[in-house]
This record gives sequence, C-alpha cells and structure tokens, in this order.
Amino acid sequence: MKSMVVYDSLYGNTEQIAQKIASTLGSQEEVGVLRVGEVKLEQLAGLKLLVVGGPTQRLRATEAINNFLKEIPKNGLKGVKVAAFDTRLTMSEIEKRPPLPFFHRIFGYAAGRIAPKLKKKGGKLVVPPEGFYVEGMKGPLVQGELERAENWARQISQ
Repeated sequence: MKSMVVYDSLYGNTEQIAQKIASTLGSQEEVGVLRVGEVKLEQLAGLKLLVVGGPTQRLRATEAINNFLKEIPKNGLKGVKVAAFDTRLTMSEIEKRPPLPFFHRIFGYAAGRIAPKLKKKGGKLVVPPEGFYVEGMKGPLVQGELERAENWARQISQ
C-alpha cells in the first residue's frame, strides 16, 4: 500500500467522501481506506501519501482524529505527501444557527486544523485543505459533493 485515506465519520457522509477519494487515487491494493480507530501507527511506515479527514464537530476535528494525529511521532510523516479534508455545514445552514457564524469566522473548520498537524509531523501538504458540504447536521451530502471529492483527489495525485 502506497497511500492511505484515514477518516472519522459520524453519519456516513465523511465515509462516502473518503471512499470516493481512495477509489480515485488508485486500486484497493495501492490505496488503503481506514476508519481512524482501525489504523495502527506501523501502517504509516513507507507511505507515499496520507489523506486525513473527518466531520467538523464543534468547529474542529473529532476527538478520534485529534488523538490519531497526536500519536504520530515527531517527523513520523517525513517525506510523506499529505492532504486534509472535512465535511461541514453549508454557509446558509451555519447562518441559521446563531452564534455559530461568529465562531465560524474565528475558528473555521476541521480540515484547516488537521492540515497544520500533518505538516508538524513532517508531512508535505500537496493541496489546500478542502471541505465537502452536508445538508443539516446528519446529512446527506449536498448534490455534487462526491464529484467534487473525485476532482480534489485528482489534484492530489498530480
């Protein structure tokens, strides 16, 4: 396995995005796609690419994703290309939930917090962090988001 997509998913939306990214990046033999709780740190050895994503919960990544990132040793991703994604509410949904718009402007989304942590572990960010939209707290994905995930994954593999 040369690449791995690690994700957390609460309602299945982020899992759908992770699966689409992985299938776009390559075959099952080349690209592993694992829920964050299934990943063992030894599996990161020898990777060329690591993509990490999860839902934005309380303006950050889930505890499981944060714990995974903390466990990666310093320079544990040295020489590894990395990318980060999340699933999130649309701006129109955020604006319906005061005071969420205020906090959103300050704290942002999960992907924007995952990416610097991957870089801090030695990874080389190959594309800007990306967010994919869900309708409401539990989804489903907004129409067209799987296609956007496929296009984003193509940028990663260039």
